[in-house]
Amino acid sequence: MYPTLSKNKARFIRQLALKKHRLAEASFVLEGKKGMEALLASDYAIKCVVGTPSFFLKNQNIVATFPNTIEVFEASKELLSGLGALVHNHEVLAVAALPKPTAPHLPLMGITLALDGIQDPGNLGTIIRIADWYGIRTILCAQTTVDLYNPKVLQASMGSFLKVNLHYLDLPSYLQNAKLPIVGAMVEGKPVHDFVFPDHGILVIGNESHGIQPAIQAVVTDTVSIPRYGTANSLNAAIATAVLCDHWKMALR
Repeated sequence: MYPTLSKNKARFIRQLALKKHRLAEASFVLEGKKGMEALLASDYAIKCVVGTPSFFLKNQNIVATFPNTIEVFEASKELLSGLGALVHNHEVLAVAALPKPTAPHLPLMGITLALDGIQDPGNLGTIIRIADWYGIRTILCAQTTVDLYNPKVLQASMGSFLKVNLHYLDLPSYLQNAKLPIVGAMVEGKPVHDFVFPDHGILVIGNESHGIQPAIQAVVTDTVSIPRYGTANSLNAAIATAVLCDHWKMALR
């Protein structure tokens, strides 16, 4: 039905698992039927789609919506599963263009998230999902934060990366000039149950191991913590984000 994926094209797609190749080619890979459908409904430009013959036969209604600019290739289940990061992707994947960076627009009310060096892809993807759940549309990321288009980040975000805007920037400098309340999540902060959240502001979540860097600690206007009642050494960064976002949202009701 469609041309067979060539070895050169397969090599190109595999290389996009690495950030340096994603940046060089201005492209990323999103795996699975749901992800591809979400991309089609978004502003992202899809460059090509690779699927099994059976996928195309069963989903002709979806294929009929492809713009003429999309290249379409067939591949076996074995080849397809080796192109991406998902072990169980045996159907389809899409290669899309990286969008051009834009300047952040902070909301006049509510929460903006700032991530200071989140390193674990699963954590970042989950935080994006949490932001989407709580209606947070802007996330500011230090340059040391893991790349949004890392395959594991995309997988963990469950499509929420299409609804939340991430901006990678010089975070200390940006926050210094933000002119907004900046709340740092820190162990020595005020207990969240007693904390008075502002009507709008920035919530800073620090690195999984080292917390918030000193340059950002210097510009936070207040600190908040989640009280520990057991013996665990720490909370997962994504879980901490969810707890604090939930309390802040409750305060805005």
